[in-house]
Amino acid sequence: MSHHHHVDGTVLLLLLPAAAYLALAGRGKWSPWRSAAFLAGLALVAAALAGPVAELAAHDFRGHMLQHLLIGMLAPLGLVLGAPVTLLLRTLPAARARRLTALLRSVRLVADPVVALLLSVGGMVVLYCTPLYRQTLTNPWLHEAVHLHFLLSGCLFAWVIAGPDPAPRRPSVPVRLVVLGVAIAVHAGLSQLMYAGLAVDLPVPAEQRRGAAEIMYYGGDLAELLLALALVSSWRPRRRPAASPVRSVSA
Repeated sequence: MSHHHHVDGTVLLLLLPAAAYLALAGRGKWSPWRSAAFLAGLALVAAALAGPVAELAAHDFRGHMLQHLLIGMLAPLGLVLGAPVTLLLRTLPAARARRLTALLRSVRLVADPVVALLLSVGGMVVLYCTPLYRQTLTNPWLHEAVHLHFLLSGCLFAWVIAGPDPAPRRPSVPVRLVVLGVAIAVHAGLSQLMYAGLAVDLPVPAEQRRGAAEIMYYGGDLAELLLALALVSSWRPRRRPAASPVRSVSA
């Protein structure tokens, strides 16, 4: 019974940002694509934490990995492509908008691709290669905290790499592609170690472990491909001011 209460609570909790987002989006001209992306992101979190995926995750490590993929990689992409900060900045009164911008500038330390990489991908290495995963099996609070960590670090990573929202000190596209490449390499390496059962601390049947490793390998690839597409589609190469009238006159 308590499980159902937990599910209802989760879904209700996700309805709040959905309602707030739609209320703000309804005020002016706002891209329906952005709204759809944001709502899809929330729907993926709900799908991960409630329903069949959550039931599978309760007794099968493959379900856990599916949850992880949805919460940590696919949902964040939708939430970030929804550009919620830009939407807020457009609809807030000027003074509050300035305060929000100042707050964004103050997160400069974590808004760095390398820090985001360490938090999201490094977090996965810590979860599966130390006794942490074992601990989450018996400690529900720790289990929820791990979910929250992967949702937030996933959003941070997607925002820094390909987010339409403003970010302080965002490096050039080639640099961000390199960071994404490192994330892909670490994911691939970790899923191969998991498949082989090397260097991981996972008290689960081998069949489940291998199945989860495959979900992580192929699902991670899909999520990172989508992130790369989002990054490249947002890339507007700066045109060099080559065609300056001075040069054409002197020519």
